Amino acid sequence: MLKKTITYTDYNNNERTEDFFFNLTKTEVIEMELSTTGGAAEMITNVIKAQDMPSIIKIFKEFVLKAYGEKSPDGKKFIKNDEVTTSFSQTEAYSILFMELATDSVMAAAFVNAVIPQVEQKILAKQ
Repeated sequence: MLKKTITYTDYNNNERTEDFFFNLTKTEVIEMELSTTGGAAEMITNVIKAQDMPSIIKIFKEFVLKAYGEKSPDGKKFIKNDEVTTSFSQTEAYSILFMELATDSVMAAAFVNAVIPQVEQKILAKQ
C-alpha cells in the first residue's frame, strides 16, 4: 500500500494537506493481467513502445483510479467503489497527482511499483 501526502488548494481556496492511499490486491493484479488479451503488462509495453500518448494517459488514469481507496477506521478493509473513486477524481489532489505522474516517468514507475504487490511484480516479469 502506498500512502501519498498531497498538498493542494480546494475549491474554497483553502490549502489542504491530506494523505491518500493506493493499493492493488493480488486478485486485482491477476484480474487485470488475465482480462487483457496478451496480458496487461505486454499491452502497456506495446503502447509505450509505440509512444501512443492518448493510450498511455488513459491507461495511467485507469490505473491510478483503480488503485485509490480509503482505509476503514479499523484497518480491516480498503474501500473501493464508484462513489469513493469519483469523489477522489473530482479533487485538485487527484489533478496534482495525475500531472506529477504524467510528466515524470521516474515518479510514475515508482508509483506503479509501490502499488503493485511485490509477488505480483515477479509473476508479471516472468510472463
